[in-house]
Amino acid sequence: MATSPPHPSYPSGPTDGAPTAGAPPAGTLRHAHWWQRAWVRYGALTTLLAISGLVILALVREETGTEGFLVGLGLAILPVPLLIAAFRWLDRVEPGPWRNLVFSFAWGACAAALIAIVANSFATRWIATATADPSRADTLGATVIAPVVEESAKAAAVLLVFLFRRRDFTGILDGVVIAGVTATGFAFTENILYLGTAFGTDQLTGHTGIASVTAATFFVRIVMSPFAHPLFTVLTGIGFGIAALSADRRPVRRVAFPLSGLLLAMGMHAMWNGSSAFGEYGFFAVYAAFMVPIFGLLTWLVIWTRQRELRTVRAELPAYAVAGWLAPAEPYALGSMRARRIARQYARRHAGSAAARAVAQYEAYATSLAFLRHRARRGSAGSGFAVRERELLDELWRRRETARPALDHAARITAPPVPVAAPPWPVYGVYGYGQQPTPCAYNPYRS
Repeated sequence: MATSPPHPSYPSGPTDGAPTAGAPPAGTLRHAHWWQRAWVRYGALTTLLAISGLVILALVREETGTEGFLVGLGLAILPVPLLIAAFRWLDRVEPGPWRNLVFSFAWGACAAALIAIVANSFATRWIATATADPSRADTLGATVIAPVVEESAKAAAVLLVFLFRRRDFTGILDGVVIAGVTATGFAFTENILYLGTAFGTDQLTGHTGIASVTAATFFVRIVMSPFAHPLFTVLTGIGFGIAALSADRRPVRRVAFPLSGLLLAMGMHAMWNGSSAFGEYGFFAVYAAFMVPIFGLLTWLVIWTRQRELRTVRAELPAYAVAGWLAPAEPYALGSMRARRIARQYARRHAGSAAARAVAQYEAYATSLAFLRHRARRGSAGSGFAVRERELLDELWRRRETARPALDHAARITAPPVPVAAPPWPVYGVYGYGQQPTPCAYNPYRS
């Protein structure tokens, strides 16, 4: 006999007459204009990115030649899987949907790269014409124009996800991941251009091997600084992440933090591009004095934020265990990445890949539920809290038969040992030690 879900009286659930799980408010689709329909927006966005991709492909190929383009493509793609895997690892606590990552990478590689190439070229030519000094125009273009244009173009992807995928954008890690993947796509296209151009230069000069321009460009852009563009744009993502955590009644903070992050990203980008003006070893000085320490600081920040999110899961979910929605051991298991992994492995070993996917979905929905409750207590959950809470609880309830045994097993495996100390007094008898003491010679209670 199927077990009915508990009544969500604590924590709060939807009241009578609330919309069913996942259903939009009445009349939303009936009176929606054609441009408000989801398939129209998806189609327009896909068309925009496809056209941008074709245009940027033609521009880069024209600049580098077919052979240079293929060489640049082969070398530029090398760091991409590592960077994507790193950002995906950071997002393991509450994994965002893949469609957001695909959009972010495509925007960076196509739309943002196209905006940057067109705007930078136009601005550099305008400065060269106005000043009649091409070398000064190149310097100003690299240190002033490029950081503003490129960081703004990349920040547009973060803004779009923040506005139109607000449910998936709940904190700092979401901003870091979206910004980092967008910048990875942008750097991918830019590296194709730089490496392809370097290869063309070597073809003309006859340089080969380690002394070639291609080798030097590969070492600087792929080996030493594959994280440069992601590092800049992550500052913008952190600003949006802080804004996502802010309450709706604080609109100034929700605008000020993203703008501050964007300005910091532009400043770091400008310093990086202008490092050659600091002398022969200016690049290495900026790299050692600023890039590496800031990279280490941001790495510590995102890992600390990830651990904080796990603590939030452990703190918020016990209320649902008290109400009967979760088993008593689940809040502990869901607050440990090791326990989550063990639960998925247990499900896969005993019930197959489909069960492991169900457990992974259960973990993701439970994490979203914890974050939703945390935002509600901070006043930033919005008016749709009750409906969203019920949706997440229903998703958990549908997967409980598969997920609960796996999470219970993981909790038993990962539970910390309880120290057992011997009592300070002697214990005698069957389960103690020593011998039972002999009775006294005189005992008034003996018959």
